[in-house]
Amino acid sequence: FVIFLIPCFVVGTDVAFSCQNADDFVGASSPGDIIIGGLFAVHSEMLHPEEDPIKPVIQNCAGFEIQVFLQTLAMIHAIETINNSTLLSGVTLGYEIYDTCAEVTKAMASALRFLSKFNSSEDAVEFKCNYSDYIPRVKAVTGASYSEVSMAVSRLLALQLIPQVSPASSAEILSDKIRFPSFFRTIPSDFHQTRAMTRLICEAGWNWIGVIATDDDNGRFALESFGVQAMANNVCIAFKEMLPAYLSDSTFHNKVDQAIEKIVKETRVNVIVVFMRQFHVLKLFEKAIERNVNKIWIASDNWSAAVKISTIPNIRQLGTVVGFGFKNGDISSFQEFLRNLHEKPTENNKFLREYVMLLSVCAHLEYHDFQTCIANQSQDDLLENDGSKPQIWRDDFLNANVEPGFIHSTILAVYAIAQAIKGRCKDRDCKDPSAFTPWELLEELKKVVVIDGDKEVKFDSNGDLSTSYDVLLWKEIDGHVEITTMAEYDAEKGGFIFEDEEKKKDFLALKKVQSTCSQHCRPGQMKKVTESPHTCCYECVYCPENHYSNQTDMDYCYRCNNKTYWAPINSSTCYRKTIHFLAWTDWFAIFLLLLSAFGIVLILCICVIFTKNLDTPVVKASGGLTVCYIILFSHFLIFLSTVFFIDVPTEFKCKTRQALFGISFTLCISCILIKSLKILLAFSFDPKLQNFLKCMYKPIPTVVTCTGIQVIICTFWLIFRTPFVNQNFSIPRAIILECNEGSIVAFGIMLGYIAALAFICFIFAFKGRKLPENYNEAKFITFGMLIYFIAWIVFIPVYATTFGKYLPAVEIIVVLISNYGILCCTFLPKCYIIIYKQETNTKSAFLKMVYTYSSKSAGSVAVSQVSLDSKSSSFRATITDSCKTENDSVNGNCHFQVPRQSLIKGKNAARTMVRKRVSSI
Repeated sequence: FVIFLIPCFVVGTDVAFSCQNADDFVGASSPGDIIIGGLFAVHSEMLHPEEDPIKPVIQNCAGFEIQVFLQTLAMIHAIETINNSTLLSGVTLGYEIYDTCAEVTKAMASALRFLSKFNSSEDAVEFKCNYSDYIPRVKAVTGASYSEVSMAVSRLLALQLIPQVSPASSAEILSDKIRFPSFFRTIPSDFHQTRAMTRLICEAGWNWIGVIATDDDNGRFALESFGVQAMANNVCIAFKEMLPAYLSDSTFHNKVDQAIEKIVKETRVNVIVVFMRQFHVLKLFEKAIERNVNKIWIASDNWSAAVKISTIPNIRQLGTVVGFGFKNGDISSFQEFLRNLHEKPTENNKFLREYVMLLSVCAHLEYHDFQTCIANQSQDDLLENDGSKPQIWRDDFLNANVEPGFIHSTILAVYAIAQAIKGRCKDRDCKDPSAFTPWELLEELKKVVVIDGDKEVKFDSNGDLSTSYDVLLWKEIDGHVEITTMAEYDAEKGGFIFEDEEKKKDFLALKKVQSTCSQHCRPGQMKKVTESPHTCCYECVYCPENHYSNQTDMDYCYRCNNKTYWAPINSSTCYRKTIHFLAWTDWFAIFLLLLSAFGIVLILCICVIFTKNLDTPVVKASGGLTVCYIILFSHFLIFLSTVFFIDVPTEFKCKTRQALFGISFTLCISCILIKSLKILLAFSFDPKLQNFLKCMYKPIPTVVTCTGIQVIICTFWLIFRTPFVNQNFSIPRAIILECNEGSIVAFGIMLGYIAALAFICFIFAFKGRKLPENYNEAKFITFGMLIYFIAWIVFIPVYATTFGKYLPAVEIIVVLISNYGILCCTFLPKCYIIIYKQETNTKSAFLKMVYTYSSKSAGSVAVSQVSLDSKSSSFRATITDSCKTENDSVNGNCHFQVPRQSLIKGKNAARTMVRKRVSSI
């Protein structure tokens, strides 16, 4: 192996703050069976020599940090408390605490001494391939104060797997156990802090913020973690300013001026997140007060509870400070320790000795000036004034500067190490320093459980202690800014817990401050991204029709997720669409129903009239009471079918209305068709037509067949493509409940079949239009069919171009028109004769009218008969040819004389035929 020697370079002229050997490098120490190392940035900067060349000499430091000094005292207090308890059963703990001066270089020198071999007179660090049996100077290390320092030291300590427990280093990267296998901490990582900050920003309604961080590993990692959380929560970072990590940097003050200038220019940014060390924040705020900057400052855990910053003169002008601090615990015993600190010896505690000297130098100043004086004194200055000032002790100063979170986490770190040592010492004598090695203690530390007040806490797999945050608010009370606890942040659940309503009011007061790139989009609006690269800069536009937004600052509008809802432009909610249908209460529906009811009353009246006049010729000529009842019943069903077109459509109504209408109308037309055939057969004198009509005239089979075909059509329609209730969404703000016919083809076949029957009926009726006037049904049937055709021809284009709730009304109208037309043309003329022309409604009058009609038609019938007889030789012989010459024949001067006997014979035959037709009627 190779031995490295750790020299101590001499600086200054007094041994108080310089070292002649390695022991002089220790800031505070105490012997013990097991030594714990400590690394704290008691000074904020290391002095750098101005001479050239620069030599590898460890320099003195400046900027005494009271808060960090208190952490060293907390470590000492915890160790002394453990030694005075029975926790380790007679094993005493010792400590060696070093000042890192917030410099990685000086911290590495301290870490090298931790690695040196135990009881080595030369403080030599042995180089080995295997350190499993190696016993270093310390068993564990508490610290360091800053993540950047902890990263460097942890890599060095990982060589021997010496456990390192930090009470303050929060960088998220330190949770990586591959790069930092021996690192633990008693605080949450920055992941939880940045998430808590983002949550606070979101709940306050801010999305346009600035960030200022130190240009070191801690600041960069915190900024990166916060950037990820901000992006995930739609929070935009308007600007990022990085300040030099060291106050001694020549560009530091210029960078501060640039940051302040940026804050002043960005007038819409009213919230600034600050990831910096306390002495950086101090310089930044002093400059901000000069420029009258008034913002909300979100403090990281590093400075959120810094009393020396909260007591800056005119700090109230800066605005409001809200930050996140580590969860504190009971530190009453430590406060008692501080009250008795003046009794402690200073020989082995150079930090305490320096503090006493600082009290002497700065005692004449007021509180803040006194604090500034302490921070500005360098070790070199104290060397010059050593012994020239009387020693003065101020009991209140240390207690006033206590940051409970850091003190509590430091004590927890010491107790965690002590608990791990206790676990290792169960079955071995730990008074012997070689009883266990650091890596064995590391394994025990992973399993340790620490009692924190009334709960047990342990390290997770990343070496982090799962504790929560206190949300701190800097609040003016009685003219002074005091750091109060506003709420608690639960890292596991990710929410805020307020103790009382007063605390919640403080948070609500924060929400009144606006920090947005654009105005909030109200409900009913959505964001429209502009040319800005930031998503938080946008325009607010109205939600289009059928879209809504019910929250502020929505990225897009929701579509009304159901066709039964609609939304106007700029809507914050969806409204249920109005359901439209032809209701019973609609005036037009009432009018149509009255027409149907009147038709039914008319049918009943006709039934009564025909029943009372059952034996009259008019009723008998209409086909008899049975046929009339069937036709009137079909008309009744047609009127009844109109009821199914009104009110809320149902499956039953949709299936019933067209089938009922189609079958009823077919039955009606079939019966009228039979009547037309009968009339034509009765008054036709053409033998060929008579023979054809006799073959066709089968009343019952014809009616049953014609109606049965329609029943089959409707049955197939209802089975295979049945009508159903349909919701029509063609109107934006309404739903039209209507019956979908299921199959337009089937609907067309049904109507086409009725039209075909009506056309055949029309042809037959048209041929019988010249029958006796008072009893001529054929003419009125022709008119009825014409009305039917005209109604349905007009219906087709109107039905195709009409939509809405009045579409069923169109169907009702055409049904009523066609039904009224056929009903009135078929029965009203007969009713008129029965009521007003009773003298013609007798058998004798009827026969007389028929004979008159027969007489008029007899001539034509006779001529037809003569033409038949002329084909015989006897008839030709009776014709007297009066043509005198051939020229008379040519010029038409010939006169044919038909014998009288032939004419009488034809007329008698016609009369006989008429009698037969009348008897058939």
